[in-house]
Amino acid sequence: MQEYQLRTSHRPRPLPSGRWAMTQRWNDLLFAHWPIPVAQMAALLPSWLEVDTYQGSAWLGVVPFWLDRIKIRGLPPIPGARSFPDLNLRTYVRDEFTGTPGVYCFSLDASNLLAVALARAYYHLPYYWSEMRLEQRSEREFAFYSRRRFSSRQVIFNARYRGLGPNVSLAENRGGTFEHFVTERSCLYSSNRAGQPIRANLHYVSWPLEEAQAEIERNDLATAIGLELPNLDPVLHYSRRLAVYVWPRELVRPVLAGRPVTVAVSPSG
Repeated sequence: MQEYQLRTSHRPRPLPSGRWAMTQRWNDLLFAHWPIPVAQMAALLPSWLEVDTYQGSAWLGVVPFWLDRIKIRGLPPIPGARSFPDLNLRTYVRDEFTGTPGVYCFSLDASNLLAVALARAYYHLPYYWSEMRLEQRSEREFAFYSRRRFSSRQVIFNARYRGLGPNVSLAENRGGTFEHFVTERSCLYSSNRAGQPIRANLHYVSWPLEEAQAEIERNDLATAIGLELPNLDPVLHYSRRLAVYVWPRELVRPVLAGRPVTVAVSPSG
């Protein structure tokens, strides 16, 4: 594996201490976001998480993509997990202990059963095994279908989406923009079996956003958690590719400010 020094100047805070536990590459992502009243969103969160807002609203995101280059530190490649589609339903939060901006996922769907089991067991994430298809129509155009298996109610997501090409203003990802709000997230929050707050620290190598178009034919994800989407067009973005590094899970506690560390990573390309 080729190694090099990871640049951190684009991050608002230092990298986590220690070494990452897992790396993967996310590809051809659609980001579809809807504004949600803060009170409605807060009612669905654990008591130790606070809604993070942009322009006075909480935001619910639906993110379909496919992932590959999955590597768990110290282990050989996972059989059958070379690449597969993934889908998550997320919102943006801060924990009451440290105020760290992060992501909270209400649900995640994947087509790989082993990956679902590992994510549930180690990171305590609400992953579901789903029938999924991702069809590439052109260089930046995709058809995505997901149907949750063994669910008491049908949970289907079906959409076509396309990226519209690089955009200089989006690529700059300036502070204060919506794009910065949804992407500059340093951890993924969850709870362990004892109900204690935990997080997995994250680092993204590049986050090249583009404008996007999408036709969402069916979306049961929000109603499955008791939310009704507003009668508004979603805010849409597309990202071609990014490398994601995930640190081991840890309890969420007040901590002193971290300090930069050297991290070995592999190039994304």
